[in-house]
Amino acid sequence: MFKRCVQFLMIAFTASAFAQATAVKAPDVLVKDVTEEVLTTLRTDPAIKSGDVVKTAELVESRVLPHFNFTRMTALALGKEWRATTPEQKKLLTDEFRTLLVRTYSNALTSYKSQTIDYKPFKMGAADTDVTVRTQINQPNGRPIPLDYALEKQENGWKVYDVMVAGVSLVTNYRETFAAEIRSGGVDGLVKALRAKNASTAPVPAPSAAAAK
Repeated sequence: MFKRCVQFLMIAFTASAFAQATAVKAPDVLVKDVTEEVLTTLRTDPAIKSGDVVKTAELVESRVLPHFNFTRMTALALGKEWRATTPEQKKLLTDEFRTLLVRTYSNALTSYKSQTIDYKPFKMGAADTDVTVRTQINQPNGRPIPLDYALEKQENGWKVYDVMVAGVSLVTNYRETFAAEIRSGGVDGLVKALRAKNASTAPVPAPSAAAAK
């Protein structure tokens, strides 16, 4: 169930052209604007519609990643284990976790069909720096799925540091698995496991028209 919800999450949030935003918008406006913009791309780009995971990964890289706080996401996923890691290990873990999420996002985007998104009423105080934007994924033949984004305000704008699918945190959902890897092989063992996972899910370019002949 969680894996299926994560796919809907990626459909929604990877719909983000955050990297093109030139002004700091209110977090709810930002989520809505960029989501609708990239949903249009998903519906109209021939390569993505045909399941081109490389093209989809490029979409994620260029329009989503600049607006995620991957360091905080990785720290949340590791929990108390994060404090015991060295600066070098923190960087390696963050890089590999970033790649893992990119692959998850890219694979989920290729499954986009006809889901729609509702944006819930949003309020925040003038001094708020940590907020939740609530949305809902509507499925043609299924129950709606609540989808909430946790964002924090930084000097260069709002950054997402967690997403909750039907009340379950995407980031902390990895905590048990990461803790088991650390118990088994230490932090270096977790880095190795993430690296192997990412290598096994590396996107394969779609064959060119010439190669297909």
